[in-house]
Amino acid sequence: MSVRDIVSIGDPVLRERARELTAEELRSPEIQRLIDDLIETRRAADGAGLAANQIGVAVRIAVAEVDGVNPRYPYKPPIPLTVIVNPTIEPVSDENVEINEGCLSLPDLRGVVRRHVEVRLRYLDREGHRHEEIRRGLTAGTFQHEVDHLDGIMVVDRADPRTLMTWEQFDRHHRDEFVARITAFAERVGS
Repeated sequence: MSVRDIVSIGDPVLRERARELTAEELRSPEIQRLIDDLIETRRAADGAGLAANQIGVAVRIAVAEVDGVNPRYPYKPPIPLTVIVNPTIEPVSDENVEINEGCLSLPDLRGVVRRHVEVRLRYLDREGHRHEEIRRGLTAGTFQHEVDHLDGIMVVDRADPRTLMTWEQFDRHHRDEFVARITAFAERVGS
C-alpha cells in the first residue's frame, strides 16, 4: 500500500467518466492494490472519501470512511470503511439539503452544494458482492460527491459560484453557522 498524489482541478482525468470494471479486473492484484492505495491516500489526506480518478486512474472505484473526529469535517457522522465499485445512485425522496463541501482535488476551496437527503446506492464491494443500501443525510452527500467524481463532475459544477470560498474565509465567516445548521440537520435525519 502507498499514499498516492491527488490530482487537482485542471487535470483532464477529473473530467472524464470513469469506466466500469469487469469481475475479472476487480479480482486482479493491480485493482486490489489500487483499492488499498485509495484507502491509504484518503486516510493520509483526512478526506471523507476519494475516487480513483482523483489519483489519476479513471475506473469506477471510490472509498468512503469517517472514523473518529475528522479534522476537515468534524461534523460528519461516522462512515465505516466502504469500497464502492461500479456504483449507481438515485434519489429516494425530493428533500434536499445545502452542504458546504470541500474536495481534495480543489485545494483550499469550498462551495455550497444541494444534495439529496436520501439516496439508493447500488455497488459492488472489493470482493465483487452486490450491495443496495439507502444512505441518508451527510453520509448520502458523501456518496453523491464520490459518484459525481466518477462521472467527471466536481463541486464547482454543482455549487452556486457566489458561495465559493477558501478554507480560511470559511473558517472566518461561515463555519460556526454552517456547523450549527448541519449538526441540527444530522441529528434530525439520523446521519
